Amino acid sequence: MRIVLVGFGIVGQAFARILLEQREPLRSKYGLHPQLVAIVDKGGAIVDPRGIDIQKALELKRNRGTVAFHETLGIPGIDALRILKEVDADLLIEATPTNIKDGEPGLSHIQTALKLRRHVITTNKGPLALALPALKELADYNKVQLRFSGTVGAGTPILDFAKKCLIGDRILAVQGILNGTTNYILTRMAEGGMDFESCLREAQASGYAEADPSMDVDGYDAACKLVIIANYVLGIRATLKDVSIEGIRHITPEDIERAKKGGKVLKLIASIDGDLKVKPMEIPRTSPLCVGGTLNAVTFKTQYSGDQTIIGKGAGGPETAEAILRDLLNIKEELLEREGKWSGGES
Repeated sequence: MRIVLVGFGIVGQAFARILLEQREPLRSKYGLHPQLVAIVDKGGAIVDPRGIDIQKALELKRNRGTVAFHETLGIPGIDALRILKEVDADLLIEATPTNIKDGEPGLSHIQTALKLRRHVITTNKGPLALALPALKELADYNKVQLRFSGTVGAGTPILDFAKKCLIGDRILAVQGILNGTTNYILTRMAEGGMDFESCLREAQASGYAEADPSMDVDGYDAACKLVIIANYVLGIRATLKDVSIEGIRHITPEDIERAKKGGKVLKLIASIDGDLKVKPMEIPRTSPLCVGGTLNAVTFKTQYSGDQTIIGKGAGGPETAEAILRDLLNIKEELLEREGKWSGGES
């Protein structure tokens, strides 16, 4: 399987390392022989139709800041759209940063790949939050797959859990903690009696929050993930504009203490129950959603099996990269099922 990887930051590099480490198991166990034929970063690209030397690409990124400085295969300054149009490939992995204003450049990358009849795996929430229904239609029309496990819960298989493990049941509602940064801040406020700003600075110093934390603390990251759950799991055609969003900037130590006295805790809860909303809520301390630190937790309320909760890490380079690999294997599985086999052959 020939792959173009667009975005060679923390997640992209982590995925490249997984390919190096798992090359033989992927081939022997799954018949999967993935080849990176192009890697694109901010400085340009490296292209090799025979398969890029991943170790060399990682060294270039680490030592020189871009893969485009390869002495023979590097192409400084070239953009991803040109690479997608000119390099023969089967699949795009889109791992550029999230932009919820217009979804770019990820949205154009995904649209172009789908129109070229290439499968797409993305970890970029922006294009999905703004245009997932249209992107799904485009993928279906061109008979290719669009996968995005890593956009919700990173390595924790929240989407697959709901879609596959709860098959046959009816999901009535969803409630969850979908952002690790806000959960860390609220956890520290409850544990240490500190105010929001102090806990935010601590989260930034620990690497849990960005220098500009607005995506997290204002609720937009959780809202993006909620849109993806609504579309993929519940079949609700929703975009970011359909979500009522309230962040945690206004939460005070007094709010935390008031909840504590009532045997509850304050959490930023994303929910689907008729409407889509993200807002701080008091939940019982005994609730399975009462997780600490940077953990994510989602409860699916079902018609027959009751409440089903999945808990795990919601962020991280290796964790998100593992989700990319899971998507890649699912694409391989579906392709082989169409051919009536899933135990051999290489792709």
